[in-house]
Amino acid sequence: MSYLVILRGPAGVGKTTVGEKLAEVLNGECIHIDKILDDNGLGYISGEKWVPEINFLKVNEILEPHINEQLNKGMVVVVEGNFYHKSQIEDILRKVRHKYYSFTLKAGLETCINRDKNRSGIGKERVKAVFKLVSTFDYGIVIDTEDKMPEHVVKEIISHLPNSNTKKTFEEIRLTKIQK
Repeated sequence: MSYLVILRGPAGVGKTTVGEKLAEVLNGECIHIDKILDDNGLGYISGEKWVPEINFLKVNEILEPHINEQLNKGMVVVVEGNFYHKSQIEDILRKVRHKYYSFTLKAGLETCINRDKNRSGIGKERVKAVFKLVSTFDYGIVIDTEDKMPEHVVKEIISHLPNSNTKKTFEEIRLTKIQK
């Protein structure tokens, strides 16, 4: 069974980690919107606190053929990003036209700022700006990531998904990583 999973939320909420783990458990693919933005010169514009809406729509044009190809092959595709423009979500869903599940991941602003500090993040002011934009609406099922390990967030998401594509358990994934 193929379907699209959209993970949205502010910077530092855990989208990338959760998306990677979710794709691994579902034997699917995780696509990172920020990577597509960066690879195509569509990311932050100097002096701006967020990426313009038109750039996200361009990312959708880039991604649509690949996502549809993977879904047509029976794969699960996880797309993670801020999705702070509702139009970006609506546009990708019009283009993809497959079964989808959408999740808004949430955590407090201070948690997001602190998590951003522990990686090569976007900085406190941009985290605040993105947090404000993402928080203007929820899309799909809301999942609180505050004080939760990524594995627990993934299990919560999986509880809302069809389980026929779950190929590996968390224990199998952990043992595989230990053996490497």
